[in-house]
Amino acid sequence: MSFRSLSPGHLPPPKRLHVAQPSGTSSVSRVENPGSFFDTILYDEIILSIFFYLSWIDLCVVQRTNRNWSRLSLDNQLWKSLYLLEYGRPRLRGVRGFFGRTDGREVRPLPGHAKSEDIKDWKWMFRISSNWRTGRSSVETLDAQDHLMPSTTIQEAGRVSEETDEKTHLLLSGNMTIAATSRRSRSPRIMLMTPVQTIHVLSCHSTRPAPAVCITALALDQSPPSPAHRLRLVSLLSTGEFVLFSIDHHTPANSSRVLTYAPTTRSARTSPINQAVYHHPLLATLSESFHLSLYDLSDNTIRHTQTLTSFTSHPPSSLVLSTISPSTYKLVLAYAIPVYPSHWSVGATELIIRGDPDARMTVTATRTTRAIDVPQGWIDENKLRLIREQWARKVARVADTQTDGKWVVLAPADPLAPSALDSHAAPTSASHSSSSASSSRMTTYTSSSMHTASALQLYRLHLPASGSASAPKLTFVRSLHGQIGPVSSLSLADGRCVSLGVNGSIWVWDLEGGTGAEVSGAVDALGESRGRKGEEKEEPEREVMSTKGSVVFDERKIVSASGGEVKVWRFDV
Repeated sequence: MSFRSLSPGHLPPPKRLHVAQPSGTSSVSRVENPGSFFDTILYDEIILSIFFYLSWIDLCVVQRTNRNWSRLSLDNQLWKSLYLLEYGRPRLRGVRGFFGRTDGREVRPLPGHAKSEDIKDWKWMFRISSNWRTGRSSVETLDAQDHLMPSTTIQEAGRVSEETDEKTHLLLSGNMTIAATSRRSRSPRIMLMTPVQTIHVLSCHSTRPAPAVCITALALDQSPPSPAHRLRLVSLLSTGEFVLFSIDHHTPANSSRVLTYAPTTRSARTSPINQAVYHHPLLATLSESFHLSLYDLSDNTIRHTQTLTSFTSHPPSSLVLSTISPSTYKLVLAYAIPVYPSHWSVGATELIIRGDPDARMTVTATRTTRAIDVPQGWIDENKLRLIREQWARKVARVADTQTDGKWVVLAPADPLAPSALDSHAAPTSASHSSSSASSSRMTTYTSSSMHTASALQLYRLHLPASGSASAPKLTFVRSLHGQIGPVSSLSLADGRCVSLGVNGSIWVWDLEGGTGAEVSGAVDALGESRGRKGEEKEEPEREVMSTKGSVVFDERKIVSASGGEVKVWRFDV
């Protein structure tokens, strides 16, 4: 029942449709026209506003509806909002370095890692980031074994001792892969490989009359590249020398050798160098005996400015160099520390380095923190509980430690077998000189039963601003479980970690979310497949199994090397 009578006037005409209709048709016929659909009735802006509330899964399903919806669902602003909502940053993760902010925590790409673009394909960035999260990638094997380990290397240098750990050093500079093996040779090689697999080899011979030398570390300049797209690369040799190369990123064949530094005497400060970082003109090197040396490479000269030594820090270690100002640098070190009576944990140190034009580059401030810190004097029950939690995380051996200035990851190694414990417990005087290098690496410690060798330990590194009363902290966050077997090496940058297992498996870890994904499973059939080809393959097979793996990554790919075989996992698929 109506309370008011209807107006005797005519009803308003219906709204016009946004489609062309033949003349003379009525409004009823226009509404019932089968050519009028939801996507043709509404403006594109209205459909995009509706698509804005869809998830990325629903948006992909919508693309299969028709051509118009497929066109609208690919709108760049839609995927930009989805990417920022899902991943929280306007760029791809995985680059290493720092710039911009005064506290040195903003990530800066290495030369050529991420080119600045006016328009970003946000859907493509979403796809790449999603592949990283799920481990979806394509794999490619680079033909680099003949260049890394030529057949004449062993004949020239003599048979290398079985106790020496061979390793392939890897660096990424945009679409260029830089690799060098630590196998001894009269003329060590550095390989520059481009996407079309054009290989250029740089000779890194020593200026000293040594029968055989090897490359112990590589360092790529992190400063902005020159307009001519030339990069600086430092190669450190086992003789204590290091060589500075100028790399042409577009044409590797135009790369050249610039400078060579030869110390007056070979000492623990200069040989062997395990780690090095380079931000022109500052070069920082860390020797195996933990001597940290600073060099000034300005004006095409090399000047040694300072050396620091630590007796409580041990390898494996990692270095991260950032710039606070044009003349001030911040160096963060992560390393293994001994825990009484016979275990290991992780520690970190921050060093502030200043180098004015009229002064030498020297360390002006330093701060250190440890994962296990025993307080002095008497303690209460709360502190005792914290110490017991820290004590439970100690490990017998450390495979690798990595940091990006914010996170620290420790990879435990497998405890030694009982036979190895007995053989290295009391070395005789005759065999002590030949096995001193291996005995320093192969300790006789036993691990805590609460942690397995495959569980990575994740720590958060808190470094307050300079001048703050707060002390730096290294806080345990969680254990990263999933990878089967011990880890050979780690690579860490921008809150993302890649771990390479001894069995060849590769895992990607999101340190902020605490999640992991398997990229490649264990390589179990490698030795069997080579063994079927003939008995003559047994010796090279043992050489491959004795080498130490290496892994690096950027925002689009992972590159791993083991036994001279270099593989690339690409996530932009």
